[in-house]
Formats: sequence, C-alpha cells, structure tokens
Amino acid sequence: MLVLVAPGQGAQTPGFLTPWLELPGAADRVAGWSDAIGLDLAHYGTKADAEEIRDTAVAQPLLVAAGLLSASALGAPTAFGAVAGHSVGEITAAAYAGVLSDTDALSFVRTRGLGMAEAAAITATGMAAVLGGEPDVVVAHLEKLGLTPANVNGAGQIVAAGTMEQIAALEAEKPEGSMKVVALKVAGAFHTHHMAPAVAGLEKAAAALSPADPALKYVSNKDGQVVTTGADVVARLVGQVANPVRWDLCMETFAELGVTGIIELSPGGTLTGLAKRALKGVPSVALRTPDDLEKAAALVAEHAV
Repeated sequence: MLVLVAPGQGAQTPGFLTPWLELPGAADRVAGWSDAIGLDLAHYGTKADAEEIRDTAVAQPLLVAAGLLSASALGAPTAFGAVAGHSVGEITAAAYAGVLSDTDALSFVRTRGLGMAEAAAITATGMAAVLGGEPDVVVAHLEKLGLTPANVNGAGQIVAAGTMEQIAALEAEKPEGSMKVVALKVAGAFHTHHMAPAVAGLEKAAAALSPADPALKYVSNKDGQVVTTGADVVARLVGQVANPVRWDLCMETFAELGVTGIIELSPGGTLTGLAKRALKGVPSVALRTPDDLEKAAALVAEHAV
C-alpha cells in the first residue's frame, strides 16, 4: 500500500518553488491561486529570502501551493491507499483526498497563516526539536520547563514549543538521554495554547466550506485515526492549530494499514527521513524537485503491478 504524505512548516527553503513553476501550466495555476488569496506565491517561492518565507502568513500558503503542484504532477490519487499531512500539510492532504478544492484549500490556509501569525505576535514564542531520549523522560522534562510537546514525531524526535525564555532554558538543560536540541525556523509556538486566538477565525472560514468525504484513507495527525467524513476532517483542521501533532501515531497507523511505500510531496525530505527510522525497510521518495518525479513514478508503477 502506497501512502502520500505532505510536510509542514519549516520545510521551506529560498527558491524551492522555482523548478516546479517550470512544469506545464504550473505558473498559471500559481498565478490564479495568488490572485484568489492576495499573496504573490511565485515571488515568495522564487525570490524571497529565508527570513521572508519564515513568516507564518507566507510560509503556510507557499507550502500548500508547492504540495498541490507536486501532487498534480503525480497524477490521480487512485494509486494511493492513504494520505496524511504534518501540521499545515494536512490541508494539502485534504485537497488531494478530494475533501477541499485547491482554491478552498489555499483560501483556508491563508486564513490559518494570518491568524497564527497574529497569535504568534502576542508573545515571543518558538519551537525546538529534541533529538533522542526516552519519550516519557523528554515529555516530563518539557512539562517541568513549562513547554508543550507540540509535535511528537516518532523516530526519536519530539518538538517542544513555548516562550523564547522556555526554549532557552531547554537549550541550556536538555532532557536526560537526549542527544541535542535544535531550534526550528518557525515564528511561533504552533500547536499549543499560544495559538488559541487563531481558532475563531478558522471556525468562521470552515463554516463557509462544503467539504466532501475523503476519496481515500485520510489519516489524521490529531490521533493517527482514519477519518471518513469531510466534516470531521475540517473540524480537525480547525482544532489542530492549538493542539499537538501526533505524527508518531500516524506512522503507527501506516504500519497497521500495511504500508509498502511512501511518497512525500514538495518540499520533501522531513517526513521520509522520519519514516526511514520508524518504518525501516519501507521504500520512500521525497519530492524535492521535479527531477524526483521519475523515481516517484517508478514506485507508483511497482504498486500498480
């Protein structure tokens, strides 16, 4: 069974959209999305520097746009048995599964990015990845420092989120047994109570949507469960911004479903990296540029046979 996954914030790098815009029709699609949401996606994806695309209000629509472009290059979703996304990647996954149209997905993520940017501006907050250590020990240490285990990613990685003072305390005193603490290139404590102010705006945006039920198994990063109705998918997308991401449970579900291959949408690499450690032996392809489409097509063809 082939699984499609979409990465979250922090995966973006300057210029990463450039090669994808060279695909037939891609530039026109991105121009239409840009007009629809009032954000020049092509500019930010090709010319903006790292600090500009670190802005939550920019990064999130940019990631979804890149994910949708790379997904369309893969073809119809019939080749895949399941789909999932990490954080904002869940919106990309929802569009690929047919829950939302591409335009609705971009409009929703624009609201999400703006709301989370506003929430992040209230207090100086951030995130840092803790690598290694026993999960229970790491979580207890984070809670002692007042931090939230915002992303439990599996494969020996837990992302902490909180105020910059709390992040500094974590860097000065890492959990027992962990190897290192790495500050992330994000502009706030996502998936924590710090993001609660963004929920109301998303609830209003969600009320204007007409979601369809997923056309393939949609694995939610709230709890790793397979969600079968479009209404439930959207409700989880709303609540997700202020609640932890459980990617470890998503990977457990992939294993239970019998995963035999994983393809990660652009800008790929993060989730396939986790899968190589947690789902050993499962072949994977990360779509970093269109040059990776040939390898992805080969993996799809193997599963078609």
